[in-house]
Amino acid sequence: MKPKILTTLQAYDLPTFRADLFAGITVAMVALPLSLAIAIASGASPGQGLVTAIVAGFLISLLGGSRVQIGGPTGAFIVVVSGVIAEHGYDGLVLATFMAGVILLIGGVLRAGRLMRLVPEPVINGFTIGIAVIIATSQVQDLFGLSATTVPAEFIGKVEALWSARHSTDLAALCIGIAAMFLIVTFRRFAPRWPGLIVAVAITSAVVPMMTLPVDTIQSRFGDLPNTLPFPTLPEISIGRMAELLPTACVIAFLAGIESLLSAMVADRMIGGHHRPNAELLAQGAANLGSSLFGGLPATGAIARTATNVRAGGKTPVAGLVHAVTILVVMLVAAPLAGYLAMPALAGLLILTAWNMSEPHRWAGYLNDRRSDQFLLALTLVLTVLADLTVAIGVGVAIGLALRMQRRDIPPSDWDMPSR
Repeated sequence: MKPKILTTLQAYDLPTFRADLFAGITVAMVALPLSLAIAIASGASPGQGLVTAIVAGFLISLLGGSRVQIGGPTGAFIVVVSGVIAEHGYDGLVLATFMAGVILLIGGVLRAGRLMRLVPEPVINGFTIGIAVIIATSQVQDLFGLSATTVPAEFIGKVEALWSARHSTDLAALCIGIAAMFLIVTFRRFAPRWPGLIVAVAITSAVVPMMTLPVDTIQSRFGDLPNTLPFPTLPEISIGRMAELLPTACVIAFLAGIESLLSAMVADRMIGGHHRPNAELLAQGAANLGSSLFGGLPATGAIARTATNVRAGGKTPVAGLVHAVTILVVMLVAAPLAGYLAMPALAGLLILTAWNMSEPHRWAGYLNDRRSDQFLLALTLVLTVLADLTVAIGVGVAIGLALRMQRRDIPPSDWDMPSR
C-alpha cells in the first residue's frame, strides 16, 4: 500500500524532473477543457470540474500506486453525477462522493484491489459503451445549437425531443463543433505529443468573438469562472440522508475503483511497470474525500490523460502533481480566458471522448466472444442506456459471476429435504 512517489523519489534527478515538468504541463492542457466539459455535461458548474482536477488530481498522484496515473473527473461519471444532481441536488452529490471516498479507503485497507478483477469484462465493456452513448446523445443539443426548451433525462424521451427540435439547427454552432472535432482528430493523428485538445478548442472558440457569431460560450451560459479554490467544508451529514445515498455512493466507489485500476493496468503495459492496486484504491478514496470537501465532483484515474502523460514523457507521479498545479495556476491567472471557450467546441470534444470510450476497434472482436459474453455485454449496455447504471452494474455482475461459476463446473448445493 506504499505510494509509488516514495519509491520513485529515491533516485530522482534533474533530467527526470524536466521530463515530468513537460509531461505535466502537457497533460494539464489536455485535462483543462475536458474537466470543464465533463462538469458541464454532468449538470455541475465548470468551476467544479477545475476544482476536481486540481484537488483529486493532486491526491491521486501523491498517494497512488502507479508511476504515471493521472486522475480527475472522467466521462464515466457523467451519467451518475447528472442523475444524483437532478434527484438529490448538488449537496447530495457532495455527500455521496464523500461516502464513496470512505468506501474506497476501507477497500484499500482491506486489500480489495485485486477483487476488482473479478468483475466480468463484458460488464465493464457494456456499461462503458452505454455511458458513451448517453454522453454523445447529451451533447447533440450544444453541437447543433438546437433550441429545444425541455429535454428529458430519460434516453428515449431525450432522443424524441432532440429530433423534434432538428429544424432549429444553428449552422454557426454546428460549424464550430465540427471544426473542433476535425482539429482534435488531426492533432491526434499527426502531432500526438501536442496538447491538441486545448489548441483545437481554443482556435475554434476564438472564431466566435472574432466573427461575432451567436454561439454560446462558458461565460455567456454560466458566468465568470472562479479564480480561487473554495474553502474546504464538511458536507451536511445525517443518517437518513446517508441511507438514501448509499446505493449511489457504492456505484461511485465501484466506478472509481474499476476505472482507476483499468487505467493503471493500461499504464503498466505502456511503461512495462507494475502498479500497486491497494495503494491505488487508498488514493482514490483520499481523492474523492478531498474533492467532496472542496465541493468538487467524483474522480478517478483517467485512461486518456494517463496515456497522454506517458506519450509526453512522464516518468513519475511528480508529472501528475505538476498537472494539478498547472491547472491551479490557470484558474488563478487565466480564468476569464477559459470563459470564452465555445459550448459547441466542448460538445464536439465530449462526443469524440465518448467515441474513444466505446473502443470501436474492439467491436469486431466482440462478435467472436462466447454467446453468453455477448448477451452479458448487450444486456449491460441496454440497461445502462434505458434503465439505470446502478441496475445495469448490479444485474450484469450477478449474471456474470453466475456464468463464471457455471463454466467452472461448481457442483450444485446438496439441499436437504425441507421440513416445512
